[in-house]
Amino acid sequence: MVLAASEEYSPWVKHLDYPDLAIWQLLERTANRFPDRPALRFFGRQTTYRALMDLVERFARGLAALGVKPGDRVALVLPNAPQMVIGYYGTLRAGAVVVPTNPLYTPREFAVQMRDCEPQVILALDLVIPRLRDAAQGATLVSTRIRDYLPPVLGLLQGMRERGPELPSDIMTLDRLLAMDQGGDLPPAAGADEVAVLQYTGGTTGVPKAAMLSHRNLVANALQAEAWMPSYQPGSERVLAVLPFFHVFGMTVALNLGILTGAEIDLVPRFNPAETAKEVRRFKPTLFPGAPAMYQAVTDSPHVEKWNIRSIRYCISGSAPLPAELQARFERMTGGVLVEGYGLTEASPVTHCNPLAGDRRTGTVGRPFPDTEQRILDPEDPAQELGPGEVGELAVKGPQVMLGYYNQPAETSAVLEDGWLRTGDLATIDKDGFCRIVDRKKDVIIVSGFNVYPREVEEVLLRHPGVHEAVVVGVPDERRGQLVRAVVVPWPDRRPTEEELGAYCRERLAGYKTPRQFELRDELPRTAIGKVLRRVLVAEALEKKEE
Repeated sequence: MVLAASEEYSPWVKHLDYPDLAIWQLLERTANRFPDRPALRFFGRQTTYRALMDLVERFARGLAALGVKPGDRVALVLPNAPQMVIGYYGTLRAGAVVVPTNPLYTPREFAVQMRDCEPQVILALDLVIPRLRDAAQGATLVSTRIRDYLPPVLGLLQGMRERGPELPSDIMTLDRLLAMDQGGDLPPAAGADEVAVLQYTGGTTGVPKAAMLSHRNLVANALQAEAWMPSYQPGSERVLAVLPFFHVFGMTVALNLGILTGAEIDLVPRFNPAETAKEVRRFKPTLFPGAPAMYQAVTDSPHVEKWNIRSIRYCISGSAPLPAELQARFERMTGGVLVEGYGLTEASPVTHCNPLAGDRRTGTVGRPFPDTEQRILDPEDPAQELGPGEVGELAVKGPQVMLGYYNQPAETSAVLEDGWLRTGDLATIDKDGFCRIVDRKKDVIIVSGFNVYPREVEEVLLRHPGVHEAVVVGVPDERRGQLVRAVVVPWPDRRPTEEELGAYCRERLAGYKTPRQFELRDELPRTAIGKVLRRVLVAEALEKKEE
């Protein structure tokens, strides 16, 4: 890798050379360079780069024995655990396409996604299988348990506490798949411009669609992230992986970046404020990518002032605005640098970040990553580019921008033209190239780093027999970034309670999508043409909060 810095761009690198590699070859290169360095740490159990590469090869051969061919889809329904990493790189080693899937999904959500991508194999946590099985639609189900990769004593205790469901005999175990090597050669590495990952996103319609991210997209974004950290040391960093790998932010900035640079990756399967704060103390990470809610959890921990957490050098915050007060407090405690960045699923995901050294501007998402261009388009006439300080739709172009949406040419053409991706976010760019996000045009609600699409929640509510109309909005929350608030107009003869609506949603939606607040009212505020005024609902909710 050769970095070519431009004087006028200093201290930022302007251009990089991007090798034609498949994602798994980043692991192969690092395993050759640092074979005995720990790659993964999972509750104290370590896996070296050499051992991880061996498991990846075995997983790829197991897929081949099951008949998986290049281009086939393999869904991974797992939290951050060694099995997720093995399945991710093993799928790519087999030439197949990874479909990361949130294990918190409900049966309905699984069914929608699996019907769209039609995976040949699904690797899932045993506890998830009962919710997932009906959605499998002929795919080979492979089950694994969290305790299988825990240290022996912890694994025994976990097994005594949580035995998991009894699974049918036709469901394969991961151990069995890893033992299925039938010899023969694996396919050559996929081309850099072939699809590596189908990463699902909702967009304005709430209908799931998969961004096709190529090997080049993902390799480029990992290299861009590395170049953004001027004193990052390959082979000596430690990454706290609390961002889930089934989310593209965690996949790139924790997993792929960590593997690229030979870092030791500490796998945290579930975000818990108290446990995350303790893990920072125990593991002493040098890189902690996350969402504002995670940094808030660490700073709010009652014992954090007594702990030495000054190992942290870099923190890249995304998924929600970063409050200036939180940024300053976290930096005082750690001695590290916490900066806000920006991205979206369709761009692998990072396109912007504030510099980790030199000038940075609070309230902005920074400047574009290397080889990334930005424009502000007139919302009324997208062919017209606006000037510095003017508010319009942000468009970006770079090597990390997706190929398009899977099997959705119309949706693709609506956001991609000549390599330019229309983000759907309103923004301004100052004369120095720093970008400030003004508003989220798509109405996406971001809860603790997870995207919630209002229409999806509204459609669930509208199926309740007592709901006539439903509108879902996001309201600010200090810990989670936003909360989901549902405003419901009931039918005159069937008025559900807030508790009833909450229970109904919890059965059909992942926890972070379920509204935390409900309001029942007789009518909704509308424009003269009948459009619901969402901003009025948000303003009213804020007024009630202040009372």
